[in-house]
Amino acid sequence: MTKQYQDVAQAGLDAKLPQIDWFKNFHKNYTITIVIPEYTSLCPKTGNPDFGKITIQYQPKDRIIELKSLKEYIFAYRNLGIFYENAVNRILKDIVSAIKPVWVSVKGEFTPRGGIYSIVESHWPQTKKS
Repeated sequence: MTKQYQDVAQAGLDAKLPQIDWFKNFHKNYTITIVIPEYTSLCPKTGNPDFGKITIQYQPKDRIIELKSLKEYIFAYRNLGIFYENAVNRILKDIVSAIKPVWVSVKGEFTPRGGIYSIVESHWPQTKKS
């Protein structure tokens, strides 16, 4: 890793963010998909805004994400300097911690910058690829 990125590589990973609340689940064997079409954060290197769409898909166990708290959690990224990859993996980690689902997938589709379009996906539990 070049020196210029060492200071920003972990930006945002330890930032204090609002808690993701939940409520009790009374059903089994179904999937919930949440689409957040107006995700924004800041590039930790340039300070420029990043835009994208976050899709969260999960199978609840005992808990379901409370959407107002999720909205407040996602809004907290607006002024946070964080790379795409860190944001998607941080969202995944925080959801797993809050609701302990059967499984969860977080996908970030980010607006092109300089002609490059990035899609970042992370899953829990992680599966081994052969």
